[in-house]
Amino acid sequence: MRLQQMVSHVIGVDTHKDTHTGAAVDAVTGAELDTIEVHTDRNGFEELLELADQHAPAEDRAWAIEGTGSYGAGLAEFLAQRGEFVIEVDRPTRPAKRNGSKSDPLDAVRAAREALARETWAQPRARGEREAMRVITATRTSAVRDRTRAINQLKAMVVSAPEDLRDELRSLGRPQLIEHCARLRPRPTRTADHRATAHALRRLAQRIRHLDNEIAEHDRDLDALTTEHCPQLLAEPGIGSITAAQIYIAWSHPGRCRSEAAFASLAGTAPIEASSGQITRHRLNRGGDRQLNRALHTIALTRTRHDPETQAYIARRATENKTSRDSRRCLKRYLARRLFRLLENPPAATP
Repeated sequence: MRLQQMVSHVIGVDTHKDTHTGAAVDAVTGAELDTIEVHTDRNGFEELLELADQHAPAEDRAWAIEGTGSYGAGLAEFLAQRGEFVIEVDRPTRPAKRNGSKSDPLDAVRAAREALARETWAQPRARGEREAMRVITATRTSAVRDRTRAINQLKAMVVSAPEDLRDELRSLGRPQLIEHCARLRPRPTRTADHRATAHALRRLAQRIRHLDNEIAEHDRDLDALTTEHCPQLLAEPGIGSITAAQIYIAWSHPGRCRSEAAFASLAGTAPIEASSGQITRHRLNRGGDRQLNRALHTIALTRTRHDPETQAYIARRATENKTSRDSRRCLKRYLARRLFRLLENPPAATP
């Protein structure tokens, strides 16, 4: 069902750090009716509500808000507490600057029109346990990135280290290398570059060990949260606490995605037709929530390697002249459907 069949007006909001710009748009004609710029505080949010009340009652309007996970988070939560119908708009289509103007009121109108043009939409993500998972996952991702950078720097420094120090370290595997470097001590009898390199290697190794401990703490926190709030995901083959958290973060709460198709579109697994001439085919979707898509990709790879049922499915697809890309696309679409059903209708807990 199109949005214009559900409401008579849409309030588009272009969000920024200090100000929000709202625009009331007629859902049938797409005409701009009114605009307003407000501060990002409670008084400003009340002004936006007053603008909306001038054009349509609460049950006959929708809000299309950009950046509900960043600058628009406060407004989205404010409206949700009042029972407003809020739609998440990731990035409205904008014209090229050389052919079209750019301003906050225009962006607010485009946000509303973007929501009206879509066949599927999603509501903003909930907070609570979902927000807890998001914060932990984001911090863990940062720690993993820093750890990888530190390991690469350590290995590069070993390659260019003084010869005697390089000979001492080059044959060690990564775990042994980190442990050995963490115990290095500069020797006064060595040259200045030897002492400096040993000191730098020791600090890098200690940083890596600290990040290892931080990542392990995040993993324990995610294990506890996913076990409590989405155990049905962990029971599925190929899903661990990290991928389960990423899926739960994107899904957020019941009703955010109104159908399996909407969730598949959010995940970037909805098939896109790429037919030409007498060839009928579909290709992978490169849109949607890329973290969710990455989680589904990881699950698909794990199942392909270790799950006999998935291996049989891939083999059957191969006999139907399906490429590996086609099989992976179909598998990810199946996973999106399966996981959406598990989240929307979790199995009853056994006593």
